[in-house]
Amino acid sequence: MPVITNIEDLRVLAEKRVPRMFYDYADSGSWTEGTYRANSDDFQKIKLRQRVAVNMENRTTATKMVGQDVKMPVCIAPVGLTGMQSADGEIKAAKAAERFGIPFTLSTMSICSIEDIAANTTAPFWFQLYMMRDREAMARMIQRCKVAKCSALVLTLDLQVIGQRHKDLKNGLTAPPRPTIANIINLMTKPRWCLGMAGTKRHSFGNLVGHVKAVTNMKSLASWTNEQFDPTLSWEDVAWVKQQWGGKLILKGIMDVEDAKLAVQSGADAIVVSNHGGRQLDGAPSSIEALPAIVAAVGDRIEVWMDGGIRSGQDVLKAWALGARGTMIGRAMVYGLGAMGEEGVLKALQIIHKELDITMAFCGHTNIQNVDKSILLPGTYPTA
Repeated sequence: MPVITNIEDLRVLAEKRVPRMFYDYADSGSWTEGTYRANSDDFQKIKLRQRVAVNMENRTTATKMVGQDVKMPVCIAPVGLTGMQSADGEIKAAKAAERFGIPFTLSTMSICSIEDIAANTTAPFWFQLYMMRDREAMARMIQRCKVAKCSALVLTLDLQVIGQRHKDLKNGLTAPPRPTIANIINLMTKPRWCLGMAGTKRHSFGNLVGHVKAVTNMKSLASWTNEQFDPTLSWEDVAWVKQQWGGKLILKGIMDVEDAKLAVQSGADAIVVSNHGGRQLDGAPSSIEALPAIVAAVGDRIEVWMDGGIRSGQDVLKAWALGARGTMIGRAMVYGLGAMGEEGVLKALQIIHKELDITMAFCGHTNIQNVDKSILLPGTYPTA
């Protein structure tokens, strides 16, 4: 077993162990992948100020996200098809998040269902909702979240139409994979993955198949999804979701100051500055570049979080210093899961926390609540 020291080590191992179509699904962006690359590259441009001869004992990275205690300002982002990275992947990731002490967000397009997560964890988890045309199905899904005692709903706003990811088309992405010659040859090189999948019945979209009318198998699901993602989504629909849900509401996919102001008016509890991991509008700015202007505009009225490009605890600290009061990690979790299952997700969280904790100390702080942009070298970070 290789020595795992950082998120990149987990990525390399995941690439070896996960079938190509599912690894590529998670590790890709739309069109040129320019925004996807910028999300992580722009973090590297931001430089930290090292401080010395300060007491670095008794450090804490603890905070709250929508009122919920978290060990660090991180939660697991919703990632579709997580259960195809590793058998029962969403359950494994949720258990790892609970063990570590941060929230887990289940995607609408997950393999394991809302009920699966509720049955296998004790900590309240969050659910991410895609707006579908079938409002009756949406209302039932929200009700299922209430029954499962989800503590927050994450409404994704930036998937009204789906960005093209070339690798998914070339790989013929389906869940489960079609038995083509290319797929069979690739699967023969992933015995660990195949063995895990043979031991579970969860191979399809657990939140949709059997829960939504006319969705009984993968073939009907594909056509249903293409028809159901709602391009007419508006702020009136956000109000409808808020009314149906009645609990903590997080709006994900905000990249513009005007949209951030509208989100505040909608009565949301938090917004996530996010370009969907570079998977939607290619050519958009990175999330970390868009963050400061949105924080300046609405940060005193709503919790502003960000996701996109976070591969280390240093990235989390930089986002916090620029005003994000929470971050979401998707790919870092996926790499850990694909590499080592539940223990790999836990390892990813431990790596990020250690990097965050030690970097905070080097910057002269022992409590993340006291960290602001003064830890950053002027001229190296984006401004409002």
